[in-house]
Parts: sequence; C-alpha cells; structure tokens
Amino acid sequence: MTDEIVQQLTEQLSLQFFKLPFRHKAYINKRLRTTGGRYLLHSHHIEVNEKYALEYGKEELIGIIKHELCHYHLHLQGKGYKHGDADFKKLLIETSSPRYCRALPRKEEKKKIRQILHYRCQGCGIVYKRYRKMNIHKYMCGACQGRISEITN
Repeated sequence: MTDEIVQQLTEQLSLQFFKLPFRHKAYINKRLRTTGGRYLLHSHHIEVNEKYALEYGKEELIGIIKHELCHYHLHLQGKGYKHGDADFKKLLIETSSPRYCRALPRKEEKKKIRQILHYRCQGCGIVYKRYRKMNIHKYMCGACQGRISEITN
C-alpha cells in the first residue's frame, strides 16, 4: 500500500460516488492508531490508517475513504460535515458509506507483574506496602516519625 494508490483510489471514489473531483492529497499516516482515517479541516487532506487495509482488505479501505470524502465534500460546500449533522448522515446513506469502521483486533497485552515492596517502621512497627521503591533515608514514619527499613523476603 502506497500513498499513490490511496491518492488514485480517493480521486476515483470521489468522481464515482460524489460526482465531484478530489483536488487535495490523500495519503497513509502510519501514526494513526484508533481511527481508520481522518479529514483535516485546514489543509483539506485525507489521512488513512494503513493497518485497516492490511487487516480487513480493500473493501474496508474504500469504506473509510468514502466516509472521509463525505466530510471533505460537505465541508467545502459549507454544509454540515460533522458526525451529528443531518447533511452528513444523509450523504452517508446516499453513498452507502459506513458511519464507523470496524475495530482493529487487539494484540495480546502483556500484563506487567508488579512487585510489592514492604517497609517497616523501626519505632512503632507499622508495615507499609509500596509498588515503587522508596528512599528510606529521606522519609520517616507518618505515625511516630521513626526510621523506616525495607523488609526483604
């Protein structure tokens, strides 16, 4: 998948479904993570998430581009281009564009095993449990102001 392919596909879909030319840039943004694509209001460019095309194929990519083209053409015409606007919802139906894109499958997230550290006050014996290491020379017990020592297992 290259920027040139995305640009040609966007221009073709714009003429086919909207009967209007696409005169700006469409390209891949590899930094997109949670969205299939986005229309940039100030530059009028369209960014597409490459992961959706790789994961779900060309049909999902076409749906994402059509959705962003709805934002594009309505914004340039001065009509309601936001997701909640009636003009936008109507154009989505007319062009059979998806309202949302599918969620990407999640990677197996490794759970970080958190080590619990134990500290004891030498004066009153209170045991403190901490996830982060504590400087025992800097801090003292909150109850009796005694010295704190680390308990090793």
